[in-house]
Amino acid sequence: MQAKDCEKKIILTGDRPTGKLHLGHFVGSLKRRVELQNSGKFDDIYILVADDQALTDNWDNPKKVRDNIIEVALDYLSVGIDPNKSSICIQSAIPALHALTFYYMNLVTTQRLSRNPTVKSEMKLRGFSGEDNDDNEQGLPAGFFTYPVSQTADITAFKATTVPAGEDQMPMIEQAREIARRFNTIYKKDILVEPDIMLPENETQRRLPGIDGKAKMSKSLGNCIYLSDGPKTVKTKVMNMYTDPTHINIADPGHVEGNMVFTYLDAFLQDDSQFAEYLPEFKNLQEMKEAYEKGGLGDMKCKKFLLKVMEELLQPIREERAKWEDNIGDVYDILKAGTDKAVRTTNNTLREVREAMRIDYFDDRETILKDWDSWVKESREA
Repeated sequence: MQAKDCEKKIILTGDRPTGKLHLGHFVGSLKRRVELQNSGKFDDIYILVADDQALTDNWDNPKKVRDNIIEVALDYLSVGIDPNKSSICIQSAIPALHALTFYYMNLVTTQRLSRNPTVKSEMKLRGFSGEDNDDNEQGLPAGFFTYPVSQTADITAFKATTVPAGEDQMPMIEQAREIARRFNTIYKKDILVEPDIMLPENETQRRLPGIDGKAKMSKSLGNCIYLSDGPKTVKTKVMNMYTDPTHINIADPGHVEGNMVFTYLDAFLQDDSQFAEYLPEFKNLQEMKEAYEKGGLGDMKCKKFLLKVMEELLQPIREERAKWEDNIGDVYDILKAGTDKAVRTTNNTLREVREAMRIDYFDDRETILKDWDSWVKESREA
């Protein structure tokens, strides 16, 4: 069942609670979630705090995951997620997701899972070898290997038609589509929805690099600017940002490509009015880039301008977060209400899945007894 064929338009998105969320999350999905939430174009929006999936590489430190559930919820609320419009829910408290994951494991091979580019990339990032050896080095946890199956369970359980995500998640969404299609074909029921990915509109935002110039901003690499970072911390990080190592003197011609200051301006500059307020000698970013490439524009001046742009974005987020931090009981209640709704929704999908597989043994007494009688009759006649 293609997403476009569904009557309802449903969004599922979420994050692993392994730390506070950063600017990569903001431009990759959070900002878009708020826009979609406020668009009125979707019937339901579910935001999943994926604590089960966080345990796949933090099994020896569950406290890290537990402690960050509230942190992630605070980040959601501080950027404008409205609990009256979006349901924030906790993955581990939704039993249907566990059952669906187990069923779907039979619909995908280990060979197919091993070819998933996202899984391979994450394995390399976390140092998983994929093999156990006599030296007792850490091999690949089965839970981590089957991560795409768990994600498919999440998406299909909510019958999500749309998954806002960065381009690094494209292989995961394609695998979810494959599993959903295979289920519907095998059991001859159009129950599961094949989701569509919604990428950020700004190409730079699809995979925001780290402040050190590495390909991806990542908590594990320590190259992030967090949404909750204070002004002093943000200033330190911006001033230490990777620029152009060949641009030694102000008069030297510089390169904007691969220069994180300009990459971040591409991603976060709101409009040309910010130049009029903070850097009036330029009308727009293109003029600023040309001046830097020509020579005569120093890195420090560029970084100070970027800092003004970043603070204009981050200060309202900090203020909103502080309000919720003073009312943590309300945050807990929001998580509980969202999870309760998610349990009801996903239980309905699980019931349909079991019915299609004809393993709803105690929900269909008449059919099961009829099948038994037919089997007995056929065996006796044989």
